[in-house]
Amino acid sequence: MRCEQIRVENFRNIEKASLTFGPGVNVLIGNNAQGKTNLLEAIYYTALGRSFRQAHDGDMLRFGSAYACLSNDFSDSLRRQNITMRFTGDRRRRHVEQNRVRIEKMSDVVGVFRVVLFCPEHLSLIKDGPGIRRGFMDVALSQLYPLYLQSLQRASQILKQRGKLLRDAASDRSVFEKTGEFWSLQFARECALISSYRAAYIRKISGYVAEIFGEMTDQKEIPQIVYRSSSGLAAEEIEDTGRVEKKYISLLTTRTDREIFAGATLWGIHRDDMEILLNGNPARIFASQGQQRSLALALKLSEGEICREKCGGDYPVFLLDDVLSELDAERQSYLLCRTGGKQVIMTTCDFGAAENKNIPDAHLIRVENGCYTEVKEGTGCVSDRWQQ
Repeated sequence: MRCEQIRVENFRNIEKASLTFGPGVNVLIGNNAQGKTNLLEAIYYTALGRSFRQAHDGDMLRFGSAYACLSNDFSDSLRRQNITMRFTGDRRRRHVEQNRVRIEKMSDVVGVFRVVLFCPEHLSLIKDGPGIRRGFMDVALSQLYPLYLQSLQRASQILKQRGKLLRDAASDRSVFEKTGEFWSLQFARECALISSYRAAYIRKISGYVAEIFGEMTDQKEIPQIVYRSSSGLAAEEIEDTGRVEKKYISLLTTRTDREIFAGATLWGIHRDDMEILLNGNPARIFASQGQQRSLALALKLSEGEICREKCGGDYPVFLLDDVLSELDAERQSYLLCRTGGKQVIMTTCDFGAAENKNIPDAHLIRVENGCYTEVKEGTGCVSDRWQQ
């Protein structure tokens, strides 16, 4: 998959820009706060309909602008397509088109243009709380399976409704008794489906991570990833949706006293985690910082491999946001050596990183105050060409 051209208007600090990318490594180079990450955010938004910065639509409008517009021309092995989005601060007024045809729901185009984002925050995938790891699974799976995304959206809505009933039941238990069982059964059904997708994904990604991490460490250490479900079922049992649904129905209908006391749903996919082990021990506790970063890198590369496998050999577009500055020279080299056959759009403030011998044919783009200028090819180092 390749992002061929992105056109951006009134997005963050970008008044208007149109950029064409090469099929290999594209480097956005410039000082901090100039608009490098903003451009990656715009590309990511056309893939998933949301920011990776947890921002609302209104937060992404250029100051003083009433709207923003993003248009992404991209292609895979079959054809060239376009996704265009126009939005204001009111998400209900967002206008989305795929190949000039109006799309009513953004979820209908998620997975059409696929990306893997790797940013400094992802280096905390191993040591941070389970929320960031659930987010990793949800983004990866939503781009591959429309049914997963639909189920995830339904589960989120049900969880909010059920949570409100539980809080209201603290003062009047009859509130929950009227419709609580209905919402519990609905939630159990969605949890079973989501859990089965996640468990199958974790089983597959664990093999890729072991292979990639082994290459980085000369097979000296063995990583493993295990899906931990709040249902209490073992990982190998979770792919049986009928069994998982029955388990959740039991938990959600027989232990409501505890949930009413807590004012929250205590069992479900929002409580699950993927545990990352290294030599059989929890990596978040026993792995060094370097090992944790290698594991995070292996996870993101593995995400791309699974996407390629599922999508007929097409790699997603890799968006690397200033991760080279967070990796040592050895991990930088490993990452860049694996860019063959992939389109990569990366940001950096470091001229030295842009001159890395592993990316001699990189397409360089200078970024200054929301403006983007191609750095002309020629003799000399990057810093010389920067001055042209």
